[in-house]
Formats: sequence, C-alpha cells, structure tokens
Amino acid sequence: MTLIFSLVLFLALLALLAWYHRRSDSLSKSVFVGLLFGVVYGASMQALVSPDVASQAIEYINIIAAGYVSLLKMIIMPLILVSIIGAILKVQNASSLGKISGLSIGILLGTTAVSALIGIAIASLFNLSADDIVQGTQELARGNALEDRLASVSTLSIADMIISFFPANPFADLAGSRPTSTIAVVIFSIFIGLSAVTLTQKKPELGNSFTHFMEVAQGLITILVRKVLALTPYGVLALMAKVLASSDLAAIHTLLNFVIASYVGLLVILAMHLLLVALVGVKPWDYLVKTAPALMFAFTSRSSAGTIPLNIETQITKLKNHPGVANFSASFGATMGQNGCAGLYPAMLAVMIAPSVGINPLDPSFIATLVLVVTVSSFGIAGVGGGATFAAIIVLSTLGMPVALAGLLISIEPLIDMGRTAINVSGAMTSGTVTSRVLGLSAEPTESDITANKSVS
Repeated sequence: MTLIFSLVLFLALLALLAWYHRRSDSLSKSVFVGLLFGVVYGASMQALVSPDVASQAIEYINIIAAGYVSLLKMIIMPLILVSIIGAILKVQNASSLGKISGLSIGILLGTTAVSALIGIAIASLFNLSADDIVQGTQELARGNALEDRLASVSTLSIADMIISFFPANPFADLAGSRPTSTIAVVIFSIFIGLSAVTLTQKKPELGNSFTHFMEVAQGLITILVRKVLALTPYGVLALMAKVLASSDLAAIHTLLNFVIASYVGLLVILAMHLLLVALVGVKPWDYLVKTAPALMFAFTSRSSAGTIPLNIETQITKLKNHPGVANFSASFGATMGQNGCAGLYPAMLAVMIAPSVGINPLDPSFIATLVLVVTVSSFGIAGVGGGATFAAIIVLSTLGMPVALAGLLISIEPLIDMGRTAINVSGAMTSGTVTSRVLGLSAEPTESDITANKSVS
C-alpha cells in the first residue's frame, strides 16, 4: 500500500509540473520547479518509507529518468553530424576550423590544469587524508575492482588514446560503439563538411543540392532536439528524486568533510569560469541564468555526454555562440579536459594519498608533476571511459600510488559526481563562449530558429 501511495504521489507531482510547464514562459523556471519537486519527493522517501519500498518505487521512477537520458543520447550523434557539417558549409574556411578546435581544446586543458591546482589547495586547506576514511566491505570490494581494472588501463599509452579518436568505422561510431565515438563522429563530420565545400567549388549544382539537403536535415534535427528538450523538467524531477531517495545518508555524514571540500573546490572552479566569460564581455549573472537548465540537468543526470544536446542548444540560442564552436566545445568537453572529473577530483585524491606513500603533497616538484599528469590524462581519458574513476586510476597509477584507495569514497560517489558533472558542462560552455567571442563568431539564427525557440522556452 505504501508503494502505491508513493507512486501516486510521484504521478501527482508530474501532473502538477506539467500544469506549471504549460503556463510557464521559461524552460529554466520549469526545470527549477522540477528540481525542487524532485528534492521534496526524494527527501520524503528517505524520511517516511523503508529502504525496500524506496527501492521498488525507484524502479518505476527510473522509467522516466532513464528514458529521458536515453532520448537525449538518441539525438547526440545526429545533432553533432548535421550541425558540424552545416557550420563548415557556412564557414567554408579550413583555417577557421583549426582555430576553433585548437582554441576550444586549449581552454579545456588550461582550465583543467587550474582545476588541478584548486584541488591541491582545497585538499590541503581541509587537511584531507586517506587515513581518516574507514574501509568497509563495500569500499574494499571497490578497491579490489579498481586494481583489476588497472591492468587494462596501464596498457594504454597517450598515443593509443589519440589513435582511438579516429573513425575507422563511422557507422559504428554513429551508433556509439566506443567511448571515443563522439570525437570520432566530430572528425568524420569535419571531413564530410570539407568535402562538401570542395564539391561546391568544383561542381556548384551538386554542392548546392547537398547544401539544401543539409539545411533540411538541420531543420528536422532542430525540431527533434527541441521536442526532446521540452521534456527536461520531467527528467530532472525523476532523476533528482531517484538520487535523493537512494542516497546513503549515514555515509554522507561520515565523509561530510570531503563532500564539503569537494563542493568548495567546484564553486571555486565555477568562479574561474565566470571570470573567463566576464573577460570576453559576458555578464556572469547572465551566464548563470542562461546556462541554468543545462547545469541542473547535468547535476541530476551525472552525464556529460547526455547533456551535449542541451549544452549545444544553450550555447547557440542563449549564449549566442557560433554553431560550429558550440558543437566543437560541447563534444570535446564531454570527452576531454573535464574540470570536475578529470581535474579537481584526481588532484584531491593524490594529495590525500601522498602522505601514506611518503610523499610531501606540498612539494613544488610533486605539484608540478601532478598538474602535468592530470592535464595530459584529461586529454586521453575518453580512450578508457569511466569518467572520474578512470581519471583517478590513470593519475594515481602514473604517480605510483595505490589505486585501490580511490574506492574509499564509493559511498558518496553519486553525491559529489553530481557537482563534478555540472562543472564539466560549465567548462565546455565556457570554452565555447570564450572561443566564440575571441574569434569574433556568433550564432546566426534564422526566423524558423527563433520561432522554434519561443515554442520551447
């Protein structure tokens, strides 16, 4: 009976959110209300029902949560493909594409290096130490699993990771068969776009026909993307309810110092992002307001890749970044240079573990080595997949530290991963915004784009 009541209450919240969403003039407001409803529902489940009932309810709630994330993943590859080809057809300049990709990646890697320094400072400021964390059965099992996975990671070199970016089979990559499929599709799209430019120059009639085809495809994908994004408030409600209802509050209390330290570090990184966009003429508060739906979804979904469509849409329609820049920064930012997962987190762990292996974490040579390793590893992390966990494995193993200790934080991993993912996405949007402004590029929405955007927001 309790399970039925819990599900009826969830459905009632969905209905109330739908009523509000239909009358709201802003997607951001609807997403925030969905987030609030999810917090209230998840907290209520923690306080009022047994873990067994909560677990059963989550199975049904996950239909909406996982279903929405799947819909977003469905549109990632088609969106990247048509958007990048379309952007190249408009730019028609290979050197401009080189500047866009080079500057975007440079900003992602640069901010990751600074994020590592922030992680070192925060871990030292809060006196974080791996010795203070109790190893339970779950933590030990996770540590052993990480040791087992180290064998597969250690055989990969940076060169192997970079090679994995290239699309040997573009059709398999369009199906997302590899961790690096997103980058591979970007590269494939660039070659198609450049070939289309050459075709237009040599055979104008065929080139114009292809350009028209891509305009139709872009229009179709744009409508598809906005229909899926209109479901964001419901996805956020379900995802947030799922996270809170299944959280281990006792573990969070035990490791509260690390949780607080992590979020202080993430807030400092966000301040860095705001400073960077301010330097190119974007008001920090405007940036936060415009990116709020994407950041809230990243926070609740814990998926940088799943946030790509919302990331691109936000950059183009809200931040007015050039479509090509938006696609490059969103795609690259989901697989390399992740400020939260590949920058802050591995650096904090390394500082925590260093004393246990006789290393002074504040030694300048250690700090320089750690920042270099974190930055280089963040560039190739897509080659092994796994986000923050594998970033930590690569960094710790490179520095000769025990990777099993990374499993000590498994009980609070979902909670801190939410903030890390939001910062990853913010870093990608910051990269796109700075690149677009520095290169003097901006979005050029058509009348149909403006009309479609009004219907969503």
